[in-house]
Amino acid sequence: MLEPETITAIADELAAAERDRTTVPLLTARYPGMTVEDSYAVQAEWRRRGVAAGRRLVGRKIGLTSKVMQAATGITEPDYGAIFADMVYENGSTIEHARFSNVRIEVELAFVLRTDLAGPDTTIFDVLRATEYVVPALEVLSSRLEMQGRTIVDTISDNAAMGAMVLGGNPVGPQDVDLRWVSALLYRNETIEESGVAAAVLNHPAAGVVWLARKLAQHDDGLAAGDVVLAGSFTRPMWVHPGDTVLADYGRLGTISCRFR
Repeated sequence: MLEPETITAIADELAAAERDRTTVPLLTARYPGMTVEDSYAVQAEWRRRGVAAGRRLVGRKIGLTSKVMQAATGITEPDYGAIFADMVYENGSTIEHARFSNVRIEVELAFVLRTDLAGPDTTIFDVLRATEYVVPALEVLSSRLEMQGRTIVDTISDNAAMGAMVLGGNPVGPQDVDLRWVSALLYRNETIEESGVAAAVLNHPAAGVVWLARKLAQHDDGLAAGDVVLAGSFTRPMWVHPGDTVLADYGRLGTISCRFR
C-alpha cells in the first residue's frame, strides 16, 4: 500500500492534469507496487476534493464491462468512477473538445435509480426493482494519463477515464423492454462507425450495476435514490475531434447526439 502522502501527491497531479488538459506519465511505471485499493484511494481523494469545491455527485460510471472494451484496452476487469453534475450534457449539446484529453465516445445505457441500492449481496432483481427508468447515454472518455500500457490501476486512479456524458432518447421502465437486446448504431459525421447490443455488458446491462453495488460495498459505500449509473459500453470507444458530430440510434429507444467544437 502507498503512503497517504503519496496518494495525496498523485491526486494533486491528476487534478492538475484535468485542470490544464494535459496528460501525465503512467502511475504503474512510477509506482510499481501500486495496488487496486491504492488507486481507489486516489480516486476517493480526487472525488472528495470535488465535493469540497462545490461539485455535486450525481452518480457513477462503470467501465470495462464488455469483452469488446476489454479487448480495446487490454484490461480484463471492470472499474468505476464518479459522475459530477457538471459532467452531464443534454441531448443535442455542443461540447467543448478542448475541455478533455484523448477524447473518445462510448455507447451505453444509463440506469436512474428510484431507491437506494447497496450491499454485497445485491442481485440483478434488486437492480431492476430499484431502477426508475433506463435511458440511452453517450460517455465522453477523457484520459489524463498516457494511453499506451495503461493498467486497471492507472484507469481507476484517473476516475475510470470519465470525462462527461450525454443523456437522451426515450426513457423506458426496466421491465418494459428486454434490456439485453437493446442495440445501437453509432455514427460520426453521418458515417456508421460502430454497432453493438447491450447484452455485451456482462450478458445483461443490469449486471454491471450489480457489480458496482457489490464493489462499492467493499468500500463502505453504495448508490442512492436519484443516482445515474452508466452501465458500461457495448461498443468500442470511438475517437472524436473538433468539428465532429456524433449520433447513436437506439431504435425504439430513440436517438442521442452531440457535436464537438
